[in-house]
Amino acid sequence: MFNKILIANRGEIAVRIIRACRELGIRTVAVCSEADRMALHAQIADETICIGLAPSKDSYLNMQAILAACEVTGAQAVHPGFGFLSENSSFARLCERCGVKFIGPAPESIDRMGDKANAKITMKNAKVPVVPGSDGAVTSMAQAKRIAREVGYPVMVKASAGGGGRGIRRVDSEEELESAVIAAQQEALRFFSDDTIYLEKFIVDPRHVEIQILGDEHGNLIHLGERDCSLQRRNQKMIEESPSPSPLMNDELRARMGEAAVNAARAVGYYNAGTIEFLLDANGDFYFMEMNTRVQVEHPVTEFVTGIDIVQQQIKIAAGEPLEYKQGDITLKGHAIECRINAENPAFGFRPSPGTVQALHMPGGPGIRVDSAMYAGYTIPPYYDSMIAKLIAYAPTREQALAKMKWALAEFLVEGVDTNIDFQLDLLRDRDVERGNFDIGFLARRANKQC
Repeated sequence: MFNKILIANRGEIAVRIIRACRELGIRTVAVCSEADRMALHAQIADETICIGLAPSKDSYLNMQAILAACEVTGAQAVHPGFGFLSENSSFARLCERCGVKFIGPAPESIDRMGDKANAKITMKNAKVPVVPGSDGAVTSMAQAKRIAREVGYPVMVKASAGGGGRGIRRVDSEEELESAVIAAQQEALRFFSDDTIYLEKFIVDPRHVEIQILGDEHGNLIHLGERDCSLQRRNQKMIEESPSPSPLMNDELRARMGEAAVNAARAVGYYNAGTIEFLLDANGDFYFMEMNTRVQVEHPVTEFVTGIDIVQQQIKIAAGEPLEYKQGDITLKGHAIECRINAENPAFGFRPSPGTVQALHMPGGPGIRVDSAMYAGYTIPPYYDSMIAKLIAYAPTREQALAKMKWALAEFLVEGVDTNIDFQLDLLRDRDVERGNFDIGFLARRANKQC
């Protein structure tokens, strides 16, 4: 086992990893930007090193500075969390060359699944159901038009290197196709420095259901059931839960999706934690969408219903230990829901709201978990993602978990900055949400009705 781990991230996920390391008796090194000198992760780690200026490119994306911090502190491994360098195969390779263990999959696995167009080809070869569309990248407008006609409109134009809802456009007719392709390419080039795109058939009103997988470096792979992430705004997840409240979900479908996810991971020689994301249509058919080769924001709901600490498992796997569990050991008990709490103003187009937290009260009690790096007096910087907390509620049934989440949101007090807490509470009071009657287009339709 490692003696010291460096956390190449910030915010609540950095705090989460530090706490997991403490339980394993591992010392931690936090890195921070100039803007994060007073951040919680920088204060609670055993050691902290400032690695650059506030912009991410000068700090949390600075590979050389992070690895220099490993050398200075003697950290044996790096946990990248999510975002930043977590799915950067160049960073994973650089860690290897420097003799530092990257707590994640092999660089080759990141490459194979990071390019969404190539990942789709890999999945087809592994007999994993995929959405009809282009086989690999689309290289001309004529090709895009031909494929769109073959699969039928509507279609989705997607950036091969995309993520976080960037570089995605829905196209309902051929007249819209060229402008959508250009817009997706420009956005992809701006955010990912890669304007490669591919086309997929748009599955009407699907649910977004993902499968958590764990694999060790000895060839053992298991899945930990599903998470439903269908409540999204502009392809950004807002509320996640496990198990899925879809009326179509049952043990048989869960087993088939889990088997497909394991096959997908095995096809790329995957180990460590990862997530296979599927679209589930109204007929109960599911299609591979993408793989996230890292820990997910919403991992706590799976931890609640399985009793497995995913971050600790990541560390143990990276240390060479075999998986502690077999597939038969995995059962889902109870129901867990997660709300992402963001510093933003829903009344003004979800405008980010950085600033100083003047007063703070976080809910607690049995079955309530808050993952956050906030504290009273903390100044939320304007340079990073607006998520400031994750509120998770767990109970024996979905109805009880919903009730618990509602009062927990009502108790959650943040003064000094705007948040989406009231928006989340209002959303959970919607009758369709209470009944589990939603898909990935639900929030857009709801917003249109309220206009």
